[in-house]
Amino acid sequence: MMSKRFPSTHFEIVAMSTTGDKILDTALSKIGEKSLFTKELENALERNEVDLVVHSLKDLPTALPTGFTIGAVCKRENPHDAVVFHPKNHGKSLSSLPEKSIIGTSSLRRAAQLKKKYPHLEFRDIRGNLNTRMKKLDEKEDFSAIVLAAAGLRRMGWENRIGQILTSDECLYAVGQGALAVEVRAKDQDILNMVSALQDPETVLRCIAERAFMKRLEGGCSVPVAVNTFVKDSQLYLTGAVYSLDGSDCLKETMQSCIVFPQQDLEGPNDDLQHVGITALGVSHQALKSSESLGIGLADLLLSKGAKEILTVARQLNDAR
Repeated sequence: MMSKRFPSTHFEIVAMSTTGDKILDTALSKIGEKSLFTKELENALERNEVDLVVHSLKDLPTALPTGFTIGAVCKRENPHDAVVFHPKNHGKSLSSLPEKSIIGTSSLRRAAQLKKKYPHLEFRDIRGNLNTRMKKLDEKEDFSAIVLAAAGLRRMGWENRIGQILTSDECLYAVGQGALAVEVRAKDQDILNMVSALQDPETVLRCIAERAFMKRLEGGCSVPVAVNTFVKDSQLYLTGAVYSLDGSDCLKETMQSCIVFPQQDLEGPNDDLQHVGITALGVSHQALKSSESLGIGLADLLLSKGAKEILTVARQLNDAR
């Protein structure tokens, strides 16, 4: 994408692996470290070994370390979750799987929602990158199916393995799911200007609302928090929910906010204003503020209805697992 926009610049790719890629025997929610997939990459950025770092936005904590910012959020892929079935269950859906079938996911968010929706199924942790999980599914008989982000499968070219896409009625997605984030040094204006060419305004506004919601709730890997966003007629709609670990307790609400304003006052180069870790050059100030306020407002509504209690219990139960 960068080479297309800046043909005269040479972009070298430096591949790296992170703690999260290496610790494969523990559920993410149990490791308790916020920057599992980002720390090593940020170290390289800090040492000027690289100039920009590409992440899945959902791996990035809602507050970044000082000196870093997300300079662009690229156009979002399908943010929903997908079910990949063991070859013997080809053509089935979650609802048609036999009683007590085992579904692999180490996401508390996915498990909480799907336990409630499909009480006849059992859910078990499965870790590893996509290759590892697919291998575990196909080569052993442990799992009838696994649940993964549709976006990751598409990026790997494994779309043909998707047996079912989970709709928002079945499973709300994770904050930032399906979007790639480009992290840069906050003071590196040239690089910031360059990567802002990749910014997708609608994606960035949706993700700011989602991240602000999560931040206000103090959510993370170790609690089930889920969202859904869309833009229609200059309104941004945000649905947010919190769940108990077994999905029996749930608070879910939707709010909306205007994100199109008559006087588009774009973020200028001197505005180093960050919104939940994101610097959005070329996007209207008012729209950015409106999105962030929407996330905070929805979180406050859920907190007023008892979200804190649900999340505290979920966190304690998860720690005790």
